[in-house]
Amino acid sequence: MPEGARCGFVALIGEPNAGKSTLLNRMVGAKVSIVTHKVQTTRSRIRGVAIEGASQIVFIDTPGLFRPRRRLDRAMVAAAWTGADDADVVCLLVEAHRGLTDGVEEILKALDDRGGDRPVALIINKVDRVRAPELLGLTEKLNARRDFVATFMISAEKGYGCADLIKWLATRMPEGPWHYPEDQIADAPTRVIAAEITREKLTLRLHQELPYQLTVETEEWEERKNGSVRIQQVVYVAREGHRGIVLGNKGETMKSVGTAARAELKNFLGREVHLFIEVRVRENWLEERERYDNMGLDFDGRKGR
Repeated sequence: MPEGARCGFVALIGEPNAGKSTLLNRMVGAKVSIVTHKVQTTRSRIRGVAIEGASQIVFIDTPGLFRPRRRLDRAMVAAAWTGADDADVVCLLVEAHRGLTDGVEEILKALDDRGGDRPVALIINKVDRVRAPELLGLTEKLNARRDFVATFMISAEKGYGCADLIKWLATRMPEGPWHYPEDQIADAPTRVIAAEITREKLTLRLHQELPYQLTVETEEWEERKNGSVRIQQVVYVAREGHRGIVLGNKGETMKSVGTAARAELKNFLGREVHLFIEVRVRENWLEERERYDNMGLDFDGRKGR
């Protein structure tokens, strides 16, 4: 551990699809949180670990903040606010091309209501989508709305401005020993990351609504003598009709998803992977405490706003 070590937590909050997972992966330098073009992809708090100089920065990728309608919504929003409450610095991501939306306004009001002296930095993301005058206007409008400790204009996808952001965050971390070994990039169990990788491939392949009504769990993880690993996963869906959609005609959809997930797992683990995926119908999985425990969510959603 270097002399003058620092370590702290940074929560990434914002509306769904604001680019939080993309920024987390950029900061860590590896893919630890799934990324899709669909909203509400991230469900639980995912921690990624980055090192900048003598500082270890633990990024918390939170589910997007939105108005909850059902139990899973409430649990996701609770996870987001708990992540913010636990952080040393909160980074509010706003999409440059969408600006100060009603959703962003609701988040700002919630930050006001929650009080506390936790510093909040403004991160305007996807700056490559707007012209400079619009960007400056949005920056002025948001800073007039709240006294942010700092403002950064970035493109998490392309990396613009991210080096300045992580250097600034490193200076804001409290002095103290690192929480994780130097070579650790995430604190989620590998079997959880494996399940998330498969869920990402399903989300990318299927239409808008169904991915929200499915979850993936790693049931078995067998280390083999030849160095490979055998992974058995289950996809839970809410209806029999959903099972047919996930499987696809003659199983083609599931076969494609399995191939993509296996390739990414092989790259992530650095060894051969034997992946087996089963699709099961559990009509009430969205109301089962065990499913929420496996996702790292509070079943009762008690810690939210």
